[in-house]
Amino acid sequence: MPSRIVVELSSAEQARLREQMRRLRLLCPLLRLHILLLLAQQRSPTEIADWLFCSRSSIYEVAACWRQGWRPERLPATEGVRSAMKLAPSLRRSLLALLAKPPAAYGWCRVRWSCATLAFSLETRRGLQVSAETVRRWLHQLDWRWKRAKLAAKDNDPERTIKLARVRLAAEILRPRSALLFADELDIALLPKSGYQWMPKGTQVEVLTPGRNEKYYLAGGWDFRTGTVHYCSGPGKTNQLFRDLLDTLELRYPAQRYDHISVVVDNYKIHKAQAVQRWLAQHPRFELLWLPTYCPRANPIERVFGDTHDKVTRNHKRKRLRDLVADVGRHLDRNGPWLYRLSTIYQEPEITTALKQLRQNKRVA
Repeated sequence: MPSRIVVELSSAEQARLREQMRRLRLLCPLLRLHILLLLAQQRSPTEIADWLFCSRSSIYEVAACWRQGWRPERLPATEGVRSAMKLAPSLRRSLLALLAKPPAAYGWCRVRWSCATLAFSLETRRGLQVSAETVRRWLHQLDWRWKRAKLAAKDNDPERTIKLARVRLAAEILRPRSALLFADELDIALLPKSGYQWMPKGTQVEVLTPGRNEKYYLAGGWDFRTGTVHYCSGPGKTNQLFRDLLDTLELRYPAQRYDHISVVVDNYKIHKAQAVQRWLAQHPRFELLWLPTYCPRANPIERVFGDTHDKVTRNHKRKRLRDLVADVGRHLDRNGPWLYRLSTIYQEPEITTALKQLRQNKRVA
């Protein structure tokens, strides 16, 4: 019976050695030769991966290169495992140049690049024949991902800088007896928002639509200091709903503990109604701060409401609107607080400059 040699290595040491081995293999074509010989013996990719401590994708790549005409003798001795498909600096620049312009600029009748069209364009411009999957790997190496685009309004309010500076100043000089809240309204519709979810391959989950869509509305205020959301709801998105929110905030922030309450809102008409102005006149502790027009990134409660849609209203199966509204309230009560930071747009150089001017004017006053 042959003798056995046992070397004791800790799990951490084995992991370090595997990582070191993978890095060294990039400089040596030996792994490709091992893979080819084992494939010739009709070993499965799983078996080869276990024996050689490599990934199955490396095995598939070597097999694909062999079918495309690659032979070991054609490679220099120092070339690595992935050298035939390496993203060289010049190729990287060519790929980024293609991505910088829409496909129509290169004669394609389409508005989005696909891996296949990028591969064909590289062949046309560089004479390089690669597959769509190779282009996909290159895009991942460039940290590009296939994601859904989002709609964005034009952020061009002429008073954008001063408005954001005022909100940032309120956040930076916030005192124990002061509160800063960001407010907005949320539409709750019985018609479900569709979205991604896990489902078996070859099937698609169906979300039934109601016979008649119904809507309810929620007004919320996100506390900058605690991350808590205070809210109220109503059948209409009117100034009455906003005044109900202000009444709720007045109860949650009593005069015995809070001298000043700043509420940051967007430029929606219900926030500027005369009834709201009269309410503010009767409650001098409250002050409204205005966000720039079409600048939802400046309002952190938008993230709270986005989370609410993802966890409650998207793909929901409620048949009654009141049950859905209750689900939204339950989510806001149980899943908080939301300890978000202000968007980086508040740190832009022009905002910082305007903030310094506001501080100086405050000292002079």
